[in-house]
Amino acid sequence: MADLDAIFKAYDIRGTFPDQIDADGCYAIGAAFARFALDEGGDVPEILVARDMRPSGVELAAAFSDGVRSQGVSVVDLGLASTDLVYFASGSRNAPGAMFTASHNPAQYNGIKFCLAGARPVGSDTGLERVKELAQSGVPAVATPGSSSSLDLLGKFADHVRSFVDVKAFRPLKVVADTANGMGGLVVPAVFEALPFDLEILYPELDGTFPNHPADPIQPENQRDLCARVREVGADVGFAFDGDADRVFVVDEQGIGLSGSCTTALVAVGVLEKEPGATVLHNLICSKVVPEVVREHGGTPIRTKVGHSYIKAEMAKTGAAFGGEHSAHYYFRDNYRADSGLIAAMLVLERLCAGTEPMSVVRRPFDRYADSGEINTQVHDPAAVIDAVAATYAEAHPEAVQDRLDGLTVDLGDWWFNLRPSNTEPLLRLNLEARTRDECDTHTSELLHHITKG
Repeated sequence: MADLDAIFKAYDIRGTFPDQIDADGCYAIGAAFARFALDEGGDVPEILVARDMRPSGVELAAAFSDGVRSQGVSVVDLGLASTDLVYFASGSRNAPGAMFTASHNPAQYNGIKFCLAGARPVGSDTGLERVKELAQSGVPAVATPGSSSSLDLLGKFADHVRSFVDVKAFRPLKVVADTANGMGGLVVPAVFEALPFDLEILYPELDGTFPNHPADPIQPENQRDLCARVREVGADVGFAFDGDADRVFVVDEQGIGLSGSCTTALVAVGVLEKEPGATVLHNLICSKVVPEVVREHGGTPIRTKVGHSYIKAEMAKTGAAFGGEHSAHYYFRDNYRADSGLIAAMLVLERLCAGTEPMSVVRRPFDRYADSGEINTQVHDPAAVIDAVAATYAEAHPEAVQDRLDGLTVDLGDWWFNLRPSNTEPLLRLNLEARTRDECDTHTSELLHHITKG
């Protein structure tokens, strides 16, 4: 059976097929998730199950569904779907959901993202550990298994995504979307249908072997085809979606990408125009431009830990209208507090259509700083290194502000950095931002020296 200790991560399940994740393991996980959902929610008449285009998803989702049914809970099969479609289904039907996907990981991987009714997140601190314990111990089948049915929600999901914008305000634009043979190839055409855009999709075929390039747009090399095509055809904007299409990166008409922080700030402006004074969340590795822009437009920024479960919990607590992560996850209160790359893309297009300036000009107010990107360094004892770095900067820069909200953040005014440990590996993740590229590179080299010397 699957190595459950290896595949249960902080926010989801992820592993290689079939050595780490297999049908027997998914049956046990399905039974465990159904039992957990029943324990949490009492009456759970159905659990929604969907999958991305990975070949292994057919077998794994079927075994998981059998496990769910073994607990007397019915399965509603959504078929092929994006992760944000599953969140919409969970929210609109008020039912738990399971999405079989390994997102941006290579073809040999698969995994499961869970949510409870209302698209409430399930992570290690909100039930995922309990699901693992139940799967490991085994959950006896009940006498009467649940039923199974199928449901197509693509049209309703597309209507929901378009409801976040004034489609009458859209004007003809040339748009290129790189869906990387992922689930964007299904959901992007459905959402763009009947909109006044000339849409071209790169690699729209659903193919979980990813024959063209990895479905991981956070890596610049995986945006090269999109950037080149945008320039070649004179497109107004480009969008790069990941494998399960819940994240999106934006490319301007010059073929230059916007960071997740830049897009967060851009979308926040549109949200605040519709809801003056709204609260906007941003994780602590987002650029300082995000809270600056939110305040400049009359909103209230709130800084959070990295990770969807933290942002969704804070959104529920504060009533925030919108939240963004530097990794290009964008969360919307009116999307059941869940993230959606397509809703973010619609709001970017709405901002672009509001004027006549090209995206390279529209983005300019949000490109204020230089950043290092996320740099991973393997270390023997991440906690000890963080403590050593904190002590070094406390002594050398007593005026600096330090906090431990998520790892270590040190703010020195003109520049700042965050150093946080990986949840699953002996790695430290460094994110640093400064006023200029030279300053950023200098401080990054300095930090890496402190990290590697331990």
